[in-house]
Amino acid sequence: MPAGHDDNDVHFHLWGEKLVISMPQERAERAKYLIRLILREPFTKRPYKELAFIMVGSALAGVAVWLTVALLGIGTVLLVTFIGLAVIGLAVRAARGFGGWQRGLARSLLNEQIENPAAFTHRPGFFGWLQMAMRDRTGWRAFAYFLLKIPFSIFAIYAAASLWWDAFVCITRPLLFNGGGSPIGGLIPNIFFAGHSLQTGGFLRGVGVFVLGIVFFFAAPWPIRGLVYIDRLMMQTMLSPDSVAQRMRSLEQARTQTVDSAAATLRRIERDLHDGTQAQLVALAMQLGMAKEKLETSDDVDLDRVRQLVDAAHQGAKEAIVELRDLARGIHPPALDIGLEGALDTLAARSTTPTECIITLHDRPTPAIESIAYFCIAELLANVAQHAQASKATIQGTQFGSWLRLVVRDDGVGGALPAERGTSSSGLAGLTERVQSVDGRLYIASPVGGPTVVTVDLPLHA
Repeated sequence: MPAGHDDNDVHFHLWGEKLVISMPQERAERAKYLIRLILREPFTKRPYKELAFIMVGSALAGVAVWLTVALLGIGTVLLVTFIGLAVIGLAVRAARGFGGWQRGLARSLLNEQIENPAAFTHRPGFFGWLQMAMRDRTGWRAFAYFLLKIPFSIFAIYAAASLWWDAFVCITRPLLFNGGGSPIGGLIPNIFFAGHSLQTGGFLRGVGVFVLGIVFFFAAPWPIRGLVYIDRLMMQTMLSPDSVAQRMRSLEQARTQTVDSAAATLRRIERDLHDGTQAQLVALAMQLGMAKEKLETSDDVDLDRVRQLVDAAHQGAKEAIVELRDLARGIHPPALDIGLEGALDTLAARSTTPTECIITLHDRPTPAIESIAYFCIAELLANVAQHAQASKATIQGTQFGSWLRLVVRDDGVGGALPAERGTSSSGLAGLTERVQSVDGRLYIASPVGGPTVVTVDLPLHA
């Protein structure tokens, strides 16, 4: 049935696959398309690859369950010693290995690209290996997958073999089985002939059996595809990277990036203070010292020279104050003292591109989240002014439960893409790292020709 359509196409879904036909003459085109698909499918490679996946995958599951259950049983018997724990850990590692083979089988026969989990790592020594093996969620999830697949495989093998074999028997009956009944009693004899021999019934019954075999020959790929689709879902759920472990690794990477970014920021502040403000203050002290020396040691004071020194010192003091203010603003924007809404209104007012700001918040975020949100919006507005060639921009902020969503839109030329991770600590790549450090997300939609929409999701509390 249609899953949705736009102005030009009609979309259908069959076992997770998207089928598209044009709108004109919708019903006739739909019928022709489905007929062509059904008639063509048995003569393509895919049904036989799926049948091979069911057979080989079922055999792999049987070996995996037999070996891992045997190892778990031996380990349980020897549990009073460390040898038992080691055998159980070996069973978990074996299940992980069989899971890798299953993913490889899915890639080669089904072109199912399931991401590999992180490689097994352990601490030094036997007990380090044992601890990590017993806590290996990837291995335990693979073991659970193969346990569930055993009853599923029994049904899948019976259904797949019966459909294809009985279709073959019915089609070839006049040539191969003219002297007797069907060599097996599969789905067709059991469902349509109540287990009676396919031979009985005379010529008309034989023609009916032949036609039924043709029908099942063209229909057989689709129930098998349905079974494979269920197996795909099981693999995606249980053999893909563990979401909890993956999230922990993402948080660890984000924490490392945040620490590195903080260290780089401290080095930049130190360099700016040393090369800029400190140098200006040293020059200021020297100028004031020269003026003081002239006032104290000379009876005939050159007031013009003293005035020049004092003016230069005064100008240097003002420049140092400006630099210190800029540095302080980079550490904590003073505008956030009045709240995130007011700070973003200030950014919108200062933007060189006309910007509208609409913020609706019920709860105030924590200071860390406010700071990240402020710097993200400031960087995005700077990008709009420098690169977008936009005539207007919009800032929208909304609270969804315990999450804050900020959206920046512009009507510019589009084409904005995040920089490669690790190439720079600034720009969109830097924003992504900053947002991910608090388990947030940044999304960019920027087709060539525009518009550009950047969405930042942040937790209210971090």
